[in-house]
Amino acid sequence: MSLVARHLEANGIPTIVMGSAKDIVEWVGVPRFLFSDFPLGNPAGKPRDTASQAFTLELALQVLESAPGPRTTVQSPLKWRVSADWKLDYSNIAQLSPQEIARRRQEFDANKEVAKGRRVEAGLGAKRASGDGS
Repeated sequence: MSLVARHLEANGIPTIVMGSAKDIVEWVGVPRFLFSDFPLGNPAGKPRDTASQAFTLELALQVLESAPGPRTTVQSPLKWRVSADWKLDYSNIAQLSPQEIARRRQEFDANKEVAKGRRVEAGLGAKRASGDGS
């Protein structure tokens, strides 16, 4: 995404990147970056938390509109949790019991089935969902 943003900017289209991998995104050098100190995969706010997602979108648009110069980074004030301890064990499989790993796998597989059903209902990805590899 960072490289796409740079290409769009070079062609006159303003961009903002929302992300959680600050070191990587800043190293690539995007024009505007909204950093959320959240686990990877959650740069737009907390899952199922529309208030944090709306806040993040509004903040991103404000940064897009008012960034003072190139390579501007703004950090979201939102916190994943009150304590930063989540960074020590977030998705660390060594910290999980075999039962918890099995529970999470079952939840993940169930969510995949729900997503597959919704794609089929919407007429999207029906071939892939049917298993023919198209």
